[in-house]
Amino acid sequence: MSAMDMPADGSGAGARTKERAVQAVSAPRLTWLTLALMTTSSVASLRAAPTMAVYGLACVFLYLVPAIVFLLPTALVSAELASGWEGGVYNWVSQGLSKPMGFLAVWCQFAMTIFYYPSLLAYVASTIAYVVDPSLASNGLYTAIVIMVLYWTGVWISSRGTGAVAGLASWGLVIGTLIPGTLLVVLGGVFLGQGNASAAPMNAAHLLPAWTGLASLVLIVNNFLSYSGMEMNAVHVSSLRNPPKEFPKSMFLAMGLVLLIFILPALAISWVVPSNQLSLTAGVMQAFDAFFQYFHIGWLTPVIAVGLVAASLGGMLTWLAGPSKGLLLISREEGYLPPFLQRLNRHGIQQNILVTQGVVTTAIALMYAFIPNVSSAYWIFSVITTQVYLIVYLLMFVAAIRLRRLQPDHPRGYRAPALVTLCVTGLLASAAAMVIGFVPSSQFGGSSVWSYVLLIGGGLLLLGVIIPLCFLKFRKPSWRNAGEDARPATGGAA
Repeated sequence: MSAMDMPADGSGAGARTKERAVQAVSAPRLTWLTLALMTTSSVASLRAAPTMAVYGLACVFLYLVPAIVFLLPTALVSAELASGWEGGVYNWVSQGLSKPMGFLAVWCQFAMTIFYYPSLLAYVASTIAYVVDPSLASNGLYTAIVIMVLYWTGVWISSRGTGAVAGLASWGLVIGTLIPGTLLVVLGGVFLGQGNASAAPMNAAHLLPAWTGLASLVLIVNNFLSYSGMEMNAVHVSSLRNPPKEFPKSMFLAMGLVLLIFILPALAISWVVPSNQLSLTAGVMQAFDAFFQYFHIGWLTPVIAVGLVAASLGGMLTWLAGPSKGLLLISREEGYLPPFLQRLNRHGIQQNILVTQGVVTTAIALMYAFIPNVSSAYWIFSVITTQVYLIVYLLMFVAAIRLRRLQPDHPRGYRAPALVTLCVTGLLASAAAMVIGFVPSSQFGGSSVWSYVLLIGGGLLLLGVIIPLCFLKFRKPSWRNAGEDARPATGGAA
């Protein structure tokens, strides 16, 4: 999240313009193909496949719609912002709206991870279960224990500033997405080619999800989070030789690759696991286990599980270091966080933020032990994560429109075509996703609708509104740069 490391500053525009000109000459160039692959690796994942496999062939529609109305606007709009203003989403929103709104945006980028980690690690727990005992995949207590152990282990590793994190994360696309995803699709194709019937209907009548009211479209909300992160790769737009022509090509190729990685494995899962038996956390391993048993290669189950776990843990470690560091640097510049949360340990890591976040993550993990259905808990946390992150995009789209009007002559390496139309489309799609997110899906079971709405609304209100407003309201002038004098001189936690 280096894009968030630079503070917003409206002064020195001429100096920054000159600096960008120098960087444009000396910075290493990227091909549009390389950027497309980088974008694919940061966005694509198999974790969401079981969520869409529930819908069978209709998952194609449910992936294409958010790709058109959300993924594409996000990619093109963020490319214009990144090519004109350094500092990532904080600076974009600060310049277009205000610094408090910029803090809200960067806070939501950080806060969404509070629910992201439990949902990601629940997927890891269910994957590990298929190596130890598949019945554990639906055990809430087991899931809670694994989440807590893995999260705190991740905090310990991250607090040491180890370089191994980068190596593990960089191989995530290959060992945890491309190889397992390709294998899943190939096995599924052979399975169908041998005359076996698909568990989900694969005819034209099932191209669209069955309409049973708003609940029939609820699963589309999770796809908005699946596509999130495109704005991070937009910072590389200035490294292209011809951004106006090459960046759209890069994004369209990346979108195609991402759709293939999302859609084909989801279809493969629906071919072999009936929707009424599919677990949202263990669905990938359910499909692999079924295929491996059919082809008598069950010994591959633990091998695949290790690859999926390694990739997920690498992604978690990357997210642990990124958003929290961005929040720390912005808070030091403007004094948004109290000195305690600005302190670093002897390795220069924002350990107090990670530990505080870990206390909350532990409390959330315990909910898996008390919510009877693990899939229901996973879905709730995924939706809250999406809702909080959507605030970032709502602010980004509004800021982009204002920046085009307020600073039309500001140097931009790339100008998005029909920017206002793109922003309005993204705004409406994000707002619709937030509304639909309050409608329980079939995976929530027969529980009370109001309890679901209160859980989602409470999580969104607390994380996305109340906490950041409290920081803004109660901050003190002495908090600015307080962390500079708060770094321990010797070993030990901050």
